[in-house]
Amino acid sequence: MKKHTAQECHHHRSLDTTQSLNMLYTCPMHPEIQKQGPGACPICGMALEPINNTKNMEDDSEYRDMLHRFWVAIIFSVPLFILNMGMHFSSQQWLQAFTHNIYFNWLQFILATPVVAWCGWPFFDRGWHSLVSKSLNMFTLIALGVGTAYVYSIVVTLIPHILVALLGNTITLDVYYEPAAIITVLVLVGQILELKARSQTNKSIQQLLDLTPSTATLIYDDHSEKEVLISEIKVGDLIRIRPGDKIPVDGIVINGSSAINESMMTGEAMPNEKDVGAFVIAGTLNGTGSFIMKATKVGADTLLSQIVDMVSKAQRTKAHIQKLADQVASYFVPIVILVAVLTFVLWTIFGPEPRIGYAILTSVAVLIIACPCALGLATPMSIMVGTGRGAREGVLIKNAEALETLAKVNALVLDKTGTLTEGKPSLVDIISTSKEYSKKMLLQLAASLEQGSEHPLAAAVLQSAKSQAISLQECGDFQSITGKGVIGTVTEIVVALGNSKLMDSLNIDITSVEQDIAKYKALGQTIMFIALNNTFSGYLIVADKIKPDALQVISEFKKRGIKVFMLTGDNSQTAHAIATQVGITEVEAEVLPQNKFKYVQALQDKGFIVAMAGDGINDAPALTQANVGVAMGNGADIAMESAGIILVHGNLTAILRAIRLSSDTIRNIKQNLFFAFIYNIVLVPVAAGILYPVFGWLLSPVIASVAMAFSSVSVILNALRLKKAG
Repeated sequence: MKKHTAQECHHHRSLDTTQSLNMLYTCPMHPEIQKQGPGACPICGMALEPINNTKNMEDDSEYRDMLHRFWVAIIFSVPLFILNMGMHFSSQQWLQAFTHNIYFNWLQFILATPVVAWCGWPFFDRGWHSLVSKSLNMFTLIALGVGTAYVYSIVVTLIPHILVALLGNTITLDVYYEPAAIITVLVLVGQILELKARSQTNKSIQQLLDLTPSTATLIYDDHSEKEVLISEIKVGDLIRIRPGDKIPVDGIVINGSSAINESMMTGEAMPNEKDVGAFVIAGTLNGTGSFIMKATKVGADTLLSQIVDMVSKAQRTKAHIQKLADQVASYFVPIVILVAVLTFVLWTIFGPEPRIGYAILTSVAVLIIACPCALGLATPMSIMVGTGRGAREGVLIKNAEALETLAKVNALVLDKTGTLTEGKPSLVDIISTSKEYSKKMLLQLAASLEQGSEHPLAAAVLQSAKSQAISLQECGDFQSITGKGVIGTVTEIVVALGNSKLMDSLNIDITSVEQDIAKYKALGQTIMFIALNNTFSGYLIVADKIKPDALQVISEFKKRGIKVFMLTGDNSQTAHAIATQVGITEVEAEVLPQNKFKYVQALQDKGFIVAMAGDGINDAPALTQANVGVAMGNGADIAMESAGIILVHGNLTAILRAIRLSSDTIRNIKQNLFFAFIYNIVLVPVAAGILYPVFGWLLSPVIASVAMAFSSVSVILNALRLKKAG
C-alpha cells in the first residue's frame, strides 16, 4: 500500500478544498439559491449541497468546524449545567454557599461566553441573514432567545445597580447563562447530524465515481496503443479491454468477445455474454475474454455518470421535516416578538412602579423562555430509542424522515434479485439422461471440472458439491470457451459443461430434452448441459432461489393496503416467473437504472407514497428518489447509503417490522413534541406576567429551570417507553 507524507496529504486536502470552493452549491429546499463553495442558505439556514459531484472531491471542513465547536461547547457547558442544577436541587451547604456568592455570576459569564459567542456564532449569523432576507426560521428563534438570554445576563452581571434602580430591591436579579449555553449545545448536535448525513451521501456518490478506472488503453489510427487518462477519451475512440479490466466508458464491442459482470449496474448475478455489436457500460467488470470497443458515451454522458447525477439530485430534494419546522417557526417567531412587545407596552402602561423595570424584566423573560430548548430533545430522544429498538430487530434507520414516511407508504416497489430472491445462483436439481451415471456422479464430474473456473454458475456447482461432501478429482486439459462453457478431462473422462452453443459446437444432440428445458426456462431457471466423452449425459438446473418469506410477506402487504410492484433489469420471462410465484401482478422487466428512477417518479406523480426496496448500484437512484428507500444489508454500499432504511439480514419480513416501528416512533415523537410545546405555551404567558395580577408571581430562572427539567424528563421517560413497545 502506498504511503503518503504529511506534505502530500496536506496537498490533497488543499486540492479537495479548492475544488469544493469552485463548485456550485444549492439549498435542498430553495433550489433558486446557488453560490460557489459550501455555506448556509440565507433563507432557511440549511447547509448547502453540491450541485455536481466530481471524482476525488470531498470537503468536510464545515462538519469538522461544527464538531470542534461542539466539543468546546461541551467542555464549558457541562460544569455550568452541573453548578446550576446543584444550586436548584442540591441541599449541600457548600454548593449553595458557592452558587449564591456574588462572584458566581462572573464564573457563569466566563464559562458561557465561549459557548455562546464562538460556538454559537454560526447560528447568530444565520439568524441575522434570516432577518435581512425576511425569511424567519428556527435560527431566527434560536438567535433571538440565546442572544437575549446572554445579553440580559451580561447586563445583570456588569451593571446590576442600574437594574436595581429601575426595579427596586423587591425583585431578585438572576442570570440565564446556563439556558443560553445548553440551547447552543443542542443546536450544534442537530447541525453535526445533518452535516454527517451529507458527508455519508457524498461518500456514497464517491463510491459510484470510483467504479470507473482512472486510465484506459487507447488504440491509435496507426494501431499503436497507449495508456491514457479517462478524461482524454473521446466519442469514437477505440479502446482495448483486457481480462479483469473495468470498462472505462460506455461503448460497443467491435472485435472479440467476453463475459462481463454487470451486477453492479443491473443487479443480476449472471455475467452477460458480449459479442461484436453488444453494448458495454462504464464501471462494469470484464471477465476472462479480451475485446476492442468503440466509445459511444464519455464523461457526463455515460450511464454511470447519469446515475450519479440522479442520486445527487434526489438527495437534495429531501428536507420535509426541516421545512415543517421552519414553517412553524415562521409563525411562531413573529408571535413571540409580538407577545414580547405587547408585554412591554402593557407593563409600561398598567404595571406597578417601577413600571419600566417590570416591562424590561417580563419582555426579556418572554424572549428567553420562547427559545426551543425542550424541543431539542423531543425528536432525537425518540429517534435514538426507536433506532436502538430497530437495530435489535434487524432494522437500521438512518433518519427521522424515513421513519415518518414509512408509516404512510401505500406503494412498495421491489427489485427482484437480492430482494425477492437470494441474489446468487444455486444448483436446484440435476437430471441424468444416462443409465451409466447417477446424479451424484454427474455433480462430482461437473464440480471437478468447474474448480478451475471463476464463473458464478461454477460457484453454484462447487457449493452444491461441498454441501454434499463430494470429493473433487483433478482436472486436466482445462479450457474455458467464452460465451459457451468449459471443457476438461476428469479421471480420463472428457467432460463438457455449458450452454446449448457449446453442445452445438461439439455436434452433440440435445433435442430429446427440449420440451423439458422450455419448462424450466419458463420458471426463469438456467440450464447447464453436460456431455461425457462427447455423449449427452444430462443437465444441471441453476436458479436464483426465491427467499422463503417472500410469498407470505407480499400477502401481508396486500392486507395492509400496500400495492406491490416488481421492477427488475432481468429478462421478462424470468421476471414474470418469479412474480407469479410470489403473488405480484405489477411487473416491469428489463429496466435500465434511469428508468427505475423514472418509474418511481411516475408512481409519485399518480399520488402514491412510494417505498423502494433494493440492493444493487442500479437501484441507488430509485432508492433515493422514493419517499423512503429500503436497502438489503447484504447489498451494495451505494444502495445502503442511498436508502433511509437498511434491513440487516436482507429479508422482507423486516420491512413489516420497520413499518410497525415507524408507526410507534412517530406516535412517540408527537407525544414528545406535545410535552415540549406545552412548556412554551404555558410559560410564555407566565413570563409575560399573566399570573402577577392574581398571585403576584413573576417568572424566575429557578421556575424556568424546574419547568425545563420537568419537560426534558417527561420527554426522556416517554421516549424510553418506545424501547418496550411492539
